[in-house]
Amino acid sequence: MTVMSKEEKQAIIAEYRRSDSDVGSPEVQIALLTKRINVLTQHMKENKKDFSTRRGLIQMVERRRRHLLYLYRTDKSRYVEIVKRLGLRALSQDRAQQR
Repeated sequence: MTVMSKEEKQAIIAEYRRSDSDVGSPEVQIALLTKRINVLTQHMKENKKDFSTRRGLIQMVERRRRHLLYLYRTDKSRYVEIVKRLGLRALSQDRAQQR
């Protein structure tokens, strides 16, 4: 199962990067994880008993949440922008303070 092609990945990196040489900023990583999460969510709807994929999906969601939390703590304006662009739910104030 191919989650995304090389061209799709390059297009996402080009859209969310902060500079020409950027491939690892939190925004890029969050966008790539979101794409993979969306594809695997569709797969899980069709294959409800695929528990190894479910485990990987949960790990990706957690990794994305940690990247979002980092961005929230370091630069709230970048956090708000990426959440709006990707259509994600924002962290609640209580949850961001707890971690």
